Amino acid sequence: MAMDADPSRNSWKNIALFLLTLVILWLCCRIAYPFLPALTGALVLATITARPYDLLKKRIGHPTLSAAIMLIAVLVVIILPLSMGVVGISRHVTDVVSVARNGSAQRSAAGLLDRHPKVAELVNEVANRIDMDQSTQTATRVATGWFGGLLSNSFKAVAQIGIMLFILFFLVRDRRQALAGIRSFLPLEDGEVDYLLERLTDTIYATVLGRLVVASVQGTLSGLAYWALGVPSPLLWAMLTFALSSIPGLGAFLVWLPIAIYLGIAEHWVKAGIMAVWGGLVVSTIDNVLYPTLVGSRLQLHTVPIFLSVLGGILFFGVPGLVLGPLLLTIALSLMHIWRMRAQFTGGDGHDRPTPAV
Repeated sequence: MAMDADPSRNSWKNIALFLLTLVILWLCCRIAYPFLPALTGALVLATITARPYDLLKKRIGHPTLSAAIMLIAVLVVIILPLSMGVVGISRHVTDVVSVARNGSAQRSAAGLLDRHPKVAELVNEVANRIDMDQSTQTATRVATGWFGGLLSNSFKAVAQIGIMLFILFFLVRDRRQALAGIRSFLPLEDGEVDYLLERLTDTIYATVLGRLVVASVQGTLSGLAYWALGVPSPLLWAMLTFALSSIPGLGAFLVWLPIAIYLGIAEHWVKAGIMAVWGGLVVSTIDNVLYPTLVGSRLQLHTVPIFLSVLGGILFFGVPGLVLGPLLLTIALSLMHIWRMRAQFTGGDGHDRPTPAV
């Protein structure tokens, strides 16, 4: 193929090609954005199931059959229980909203305040500063609309799950080809790519698998306490405890502490004390024991940047930001580390020395 001898013309062609590539990549991102939850879920599940799939493939010897079995296992063990939990929480919250709207909750609260004059005085002082009726109506309307929208979007959720499972099958079966394609496009050395992929894997394990295991234990322990102490809807509160415990920076105390206070206001002092001791010494403390054991120093990040990356990721990406926020933070820090390692191995004469594996 004949080459154009005019350097300026070649430079303009390169600039045009660069801009065209950016536009096409932006359009591809726009096309893929509606499927971001499915893509994120498939990436997380593919990372978590990589080792079990390799063991299964070694025993069966057929990649497609092994991937299909792994897909069924993910559906039965992870997808179905989580879906049932979400539906259960939605129903419970809908019932709570219905009770709030029919006035029975206000009558129960009024009876409770009559038995506790000091609490009633504090509530009245707060009520004098804000319009309680308007606030209650607004909160009820927002909650009803939010959960109504959640139920109306159930078809979209099912579609996302179906797409996620479709992508997951090929990510599990063709993982090596996918990694080879990533390596071919990244402008990094082999050792640098290994370092980056290892850090991303550690982040997924730490922020997803380790956190979910700890949150599951906390939700189970707190749920047993709610059931034993006679707290209404113990399964609902256990699920909420699990949900809040799985988010870095939050914790189980946001559920068990208000329940302990509620038991105290209801004059169940012994139950309130048991709930406070169990929550403070067992539920919230076990996080400090299990999380370092399960995750160790794999994440190598402080709690504050993780917390901010999760919140920022949720604000920017929605629910997928729970994973994408920490992943983007890990990528940024890993690339900075690679730049620093390259700078350390640059000769004083301006010539680069061989870049070592980081």
